[in-house]
Amino acid sequence: MLPRAAVQSLSLFSSDKVNESSITLSDEEIRSLAARFGSPLLVVDCEQVRRQYHALKAALPGVDLHYALKPLPHVAVVACLRDEGAFFDLATTGEVELVKAAGIAPDRCIHTHPIKRDSDIRDALRYGVNTFVVDNPEEVKKFARYRKRAELLVRVSFRSPNAVCDLSKKFGCEQGAVLSLIEQARALGVRVRGLSFHVGSQATEPSKYVEAINACVGLYGEALLAGLPALDVLDIGGGFPVSYNEAVMPIDEFCTPIRAALAHLPKHVRVIAEPGRFIAAPAAISVSTVMGKAKRNGSMWYYLDDGVYGSYSGQMFDHAKYPVRALKESTELFPSVLAGPTCDSIDVIDDNIMLPELEVGDLVVGRMMGAYTWASATDFNFFRRAKVVVVNEAPADSGRVVKLKTHR
Repeated sequence: MLPRAAVQSLSLFSSDKVNESSITLSDEEIRSLAARFGSPLLVVDCEQVRRQYHALKAALPGVDLHYALKPLPHVAVVACLRDEGAFFDLATTGEVELVKAAGIAPDRCIHTHPIKRDSDIRDALRYGVNTFVVDNPEEVKKFARYRKRAELLVRVSFRSPNAVCDLSKKFGCEQGAVLSLIEQARALGVRVRGLSFHVGSQATEPSKYVEAINACVGLYGEALLAGLPALDVLDIGGGFPVSYNEAVMPIDEFCTPIRAALAHLPKHVRVIAEPGRFIAAPAAISVSTVMGKAKRNGSMWYYLDDGVYGSYSGQMFDHAKYPVRALKESTELFPSVLAGPTCDSIDVIDDNIMLPELEVGDLVVGRMMGAYTWASATDFNFFRRAKVVVVNEAPADSGRVVKLKTHR
């Protein structure tokens, strides 16, 4: 359940100051936010959300981008992308409720969780979402009672051991099972519109997308030869990479072979994608405060008011390593440990980081922290998760004063 609380709007910075480049707020601006709102904070920049969305849109022309809510299911991000013309990828009733509250038209959404409760199906259909994903016979059976309203995409498995998260380990059917699933659905009176796949999150290179697209082109032809209705949708999933501490391929270069593979699809096929991390990760920073320090085994330990049970949860659940720095200028750096606030010994952000000597009250900033951070944070040990501060909800060219909003 997403935390719900009153929203406070404040005007703090002029647009020419905050919008000059992505989420690179100055140290002075970050300190000002922490002084005003306290810490821990997650600062979300909607201008960077727009920038990432349009970069991927330019790299995949003609592909409808369905933002996957999972990495950052925040109403400001959803509203921002709504205004840019984005589509949305939903997986739960809670996500359906979020897009509904944001005024998203249901025909701009698909429901992509391959394994669903009947209540999830009913809630999505009640809202008006009618495209769902399946990957096995038991899931197909669930739609017999909804055959007049629901349409399906069959998710195909393409194992990707080089991806940080190989999602085909948990979901997707073998290529050889695709036609039988389509035939099963037709026998039940349920229409299958096309195929989907997801090569894994934070893919390191595009060859697996090309392999999957080519295989799906072949499957479309096999379906026609088998006398099945023509398929007219292909969902190529997400997984487009972003740079944390290591450089990744620029997105246009990454998508070049993907565009070439898509050119072999029949002209009538609508192509969609499910970007999440690519849009969300660069759009937020975390701001935390040193709440204690101690010297242990020759290293200084700094205890922050945020940690792996909070905004740094992605280090546990998402295999991420975030760029972290202290907001303190110094020419001298020392071997240090950054720990979170809880009483659990696994709550360590980095046990080998070079930092200046810090004092209680100093600020530490984590970057690239929009994806799978606040979304998977907890209130363990009653340390409350970060407060979300949103900047640049209005586009940079609107001429309006930047508004800040805080959310719990």
